[in-house]
Amino acid sequence: MATKKKNAKDVSPEEKLKTLYKLQTYLSEIDRIKTLRGELPLEVADLDDEVAGLNTRIAKFEADLDEINKAIKAEKVKIETGKAKLEKYNTQLENVRNSKEYDHLSKEIEFETLEIELAEKHIREYQEEAKAIKEQIEAANELLKEKMLDLEQKRKELNEIISETKAQEEKLREKVKRTEAKIDPRLLAAFRRIRKNARNGLAIVTIQRGACGGCFNKIPPQRQLDIKMGKKIIVCEYCGRILVDPELVGAPVVE
Repeated sequence: MATKKKNAKDVSPEEKLKTLYKLQTYLSEIDRIKTLRGELPLEVADLDDEVAGLNTRIAKFEADLDEINKAIKAEKVKIETGKAKLEKYNTQLENVRNSKEYDHLSKEIEFETLEIELAEKHIREYQEEAKAIKEQIEAANELLKEKMLDLEQKRKELNEIISETKAQEEKLREKVKRTEAKIDPRLLAAFRRIRKNARNGLAIVTIQRGACGGCFNKIPPQRQLDIKMGKKIIVCEYCGRILVDPELVGAPVVE
């Protein structure tokens, strides 16, 4: 004769507590996997942003350096042009016919000399600026190299975790599905509600050192005894989590 499948409502409180605790164990492991996976994508995204920012910064530095080099070339052209004019004016100065021509050429020589000196000053300033930019480019490239290595490592780590945990998470979800099928729908709904409101996702916790394992508030001795008996489902009056005796569910006991 076939044995009739036990209805979830006919399960004893002790068995319900064990099943709920088992469900919590599976869900906590899924939470751990999500947390482990959840931090790395953020780190990878942050590193991606940093690498993109450094590349943009280096590109701007290089564009600035290019403009400075163009400016230096322009100043060198001014110097060459000025020297050519000085040579011409000095030659003309040897053949002046009157003081008026001499004064005019002298002023032109003085002007071109000042223009050359100014161009040489600009070149020195540009060279100093270029030196500083080159140092910034070098520092940014060193930092970029470090970030790229870090990014490569993080991506590898993330891919490994995704590869390793995907199958594990799928197995856990199957276990969750099978375990939930054994729980009364109303009790399961209450469990999910408690879990949703719990900061660490723990809907059922063991008593440790006479206190709730979730909020750590002390539990009266008589209530502890009732929980130890496992004859009914009891919730913490402070945090609302379901309380269970560690020995009942085979959990570690903290002395």
